[in-house]
Amino acid sequence: MRKFVVRRLVQIIPTLFFVLLTVFLLMKLIPGDPAAVLLGPGARVQDIERFRAELGLDQPVFSQFVLYVKRVFTGDFGKSLIYKQDVLSLIIERLPTTLLLSVSALFIASIIGIPAGILAATKHDTFLDLSITVFSLVGISIPIFWFGMILIIVFALQLGWLPAVGIGNISNGIWDVVKHIILPSVALGVQSMGIITRFTRSSMLEVLKQDYVRTALAKGLKNRLVLYNHALRNALVPIVTVIGLQLGTLLAGAVLTETVFALPGLGKLMIDAILRRDFLLVQGEVIVIAFIYILVNFIVDTLYALLNPKIRVAYGGSQ
Repeated sequence: MRKFVVRRLVQIIPTLFFVLLTVFLLMKLIPGDPAAVLLGPGARVQDIERFRAELGLDQPVFSQFVLYVKRVFTGDFGKSLIYKQDVLSLIIERLPTTLLLSVSALFIASIIGIPAGILAATKHDTFLDLSITVFSLVGISIPIFWFGMILIIVFALQLGWLPAVGIGNISNGIWDVVKHIILPSVALGVQSMGIITRFTRSSMLEVLKQDYVRTALAKGLKNRLVLYNHALRNALVPIVTVIGLQLGTLLAGAVLTETVFALPGLGKLMIDAILRRDFLLVQGEVIVIAFIYILVNFIVDTLYALLNPKIRVAYGGSQ
């Protein structure tokens, strides 16, 4: 197991390097002088030249990339032109809201998607199986922004059960935050719920056809015991993988959700930065989100190895 973890950690280094290189090259593809674009059309030539020197844009491309990597690893992402604040401090300030939204959406998607997928697999080729499959397809197909607006109209404006915008204030109690996060979490998690449902169903159907499941049933074990102790335990390996990957997808989907529900997270910050051409802020957010995605994949790989003894044996571990 230790060899597996060490190898995965080593593999993170080239992945992170590739992400930094990609972001750096994309910044180079911006039309015109980046310094002039960042400062705006009214900037003086002297200010542009000074800003170019601050960013290291007056140096050769390779030297610029080395300087860029050094700044990233020291936490220097530059200063936002909109907020006149360090980019990293802005991201850290908004990150908890986005993580809360994404984790809440994943939690809702999982507690509904996994049982629904198990139920569909155990009732294979029945009306219940067909109904769950249809609803999961609908969930996958629904646009997040449209579903979010429908939730606001029904549950906030018409019924008045939940607030439509904002994140709430923890000083008013935990329930104030919970009731503000319910609607955006449902809106963001509906697509992941459909994916997890379909993946759980497929994984369970494959496991239920295995000989060891039939043997356990032939020995007279209870269906529930065979389902949860034998079938689900083995089906969880690919399910955990897809759930982990969905967290990265939810972080990206939070951009639309936070805009619809006016949540002060990374998504709304990203939209504001793009609209107002604050490219340093956009660049910093892309790097942080990419790092989180890499970290999530590492955790998923580790869980995969814990659930699947064959992985540990392949890397010289023990069962």
